[in-house]
Amino acid sequence: MSGRHVAVLMGGFSSERPVSLSSGAACADALEAEGYRVTRVDVGRDVAAVLADLRPDVAFNALHGPFGEDGTIQGILEYLEIPYTHSGVLASALAMDKAQAKHVAKASGIPVAEALITDRRTFGNEHPMKPPYVVKPVREGSSFGVVIVKEDQSHPPQVIASSEWRYGDRVMVERYIAGRELTCGVMGDIALGVTEIIPQGHAFYDYDSKYVKGGSSHVIPAQISPNIYQKIQTLALKAHQAIGCRGVSRSDFRFDDRGPGEGELIWLEINTQPGMTPTSLVPEMAQHAGLQFGEFLRWMVEDASCLR
Repeated sequence: MSGRHVAVLMGGFSSERPVSLSSGAACADALEAEGYRVTRVDVGRDVAAVLADLRPDVAFNALHGPFGEDGTIQGILEYLEIPYTHSGVLASALAMDKAQAKHVAKASGIPVAEALITDRRTFGNEHPMKPPYVVKPVREGSSFGVVIVKEDQSHPPQVIASSEWRYGDRVMVERYIAGRELTCGVMGDIALGVTEIIPQGHAFYDYDSKYVKGGSSHVIPAQISPNIYQKIQTLALKAHQAIGCRGVSRSDFRFDDRGPGEGELIWLEINTQPGMTPTSLVPEMAQHAGLQFGEFLRWMVEDASCLR
């Protein structure tokens, strides 16, 4: 229903502020074109007071990273009784904690890589796991702080235990899965198309691959067997439901098709606040399903609620 007042929450104060500003600006422009009355809110510590004064009909959450997607802003919106997009408090907090999300996914029968949680300050000269493995902060997004340790490395990466590290002390050490980077969005109770991400000049889908022009190419539909394609869609929807997500989410996978048989498919993580520019992965998936960017955002606004 156009004419409603939508506050687009953007910016914030996490490492992902630039990404959020880009998502927020694109969403605000598209929602205005759809006929909504839009207020752009660059989120600061006073966001509760700002929203209490604004009293929008809906808050469109275009924040990324801690505070925006870990249940914090969701709790504020619940308290203010302002309907909002994306997942609620519990699902947001759970998905943001990679270790807990992995436990829930595994318990639901979703294939995950072996991993251990450790304090990054304990990293010495001994590998915590036989290489190759990946070290990632437990509570960060956009591949911040992700380090790949190759088979021939004689000791763990020194940056993890150094004073330069700024991604929290709890890290996940996870078996490295070679192969293809695949991702699948979920919209409500429907799995969208599967996209293959091909980083250009990068070892993996890191921050620059995601956000720097030409950093990666997206192939949708992914050129994989129909069986694996459907399996990814099934697992993405299963993860969305198991974590308790609402609205839109995106699950990331690795698929190693080098061995015999169908290969190894592993679920990596779920993102409850995926990028929201017209060329971001989930909007591309929605377009592949026949929804233009503005229509897709309209669906999200009309899906907004409290008690998510």
